[in-house]
Amino acid sequence: MLHNENIEKNYFIIPFLNAIYPLGPELKSFLLTHIKTCIFDKNEIISKAGDICDNLYFIKKGMVRGYFEIDSTDITTWVDLENEIFTSITGFFRNEISQENIQSLEKTYCDYLTFEDYKYCCDNFPEMLEINRILMEEYYIMAEQRVFLARIPNAGKRLDFFMDVYKPKIIDRIPKKYLASFLAMRPETLSRLMKERN
Repeated sequence: MLHNENIEKNYFIIPFLNAIYPLGPELKSFLLTHIKTCIFDKNEIISKAGDICDNLYFIKKGMVRGYFEIDSTDITTWVDLENEIFTSITGFFRNEISQENIQSLEKTYCDYLTFEDYKYCCDNFPEMLEINRILMEEYYIMAEQRVFLARIPNAGKRLDFFMDVYKPKIIDRIPKKYLASFLAMRPETLSRLMKERN
């Protein structure tokens, strides 16, 4: 991770959070002095399973994925891109050892808050509690979509669901091996299904 201290301080996360719930001037001031900026190279490991992921990231540009490894195979569990927040859920919100790995799939530019700064915001600014509640609702909705996707028995219908409901905008950006992993199918199956749709 490259910390980017010398770039112009154009924090995207403040208007993003303000759009979720209006931020008071004190919280805005705190965020302006505590938000940090970083850049991840393509394919860089951001957080490893077994470590504590103590940052909450906002993607300004780029794409990241979460995955776990089983029997020497990595299985993609989620993919996020611009204007989305990511972290290890258990690793960050409980400040415990992460269960998954997080990797950048493109050169990725982020703003982030540390766990301690996020906790301070929640303890001292009521609007941050509202933002936390709304973000948790979004995480639950996305988790529900992933569970539904995983339960669709037909590979073609899983791809249809992904393209119609989940994140059709990333279909041309995500490496197909990771998309196939996310959709629980072999890469050659995904390739065949994509050709049938063209």
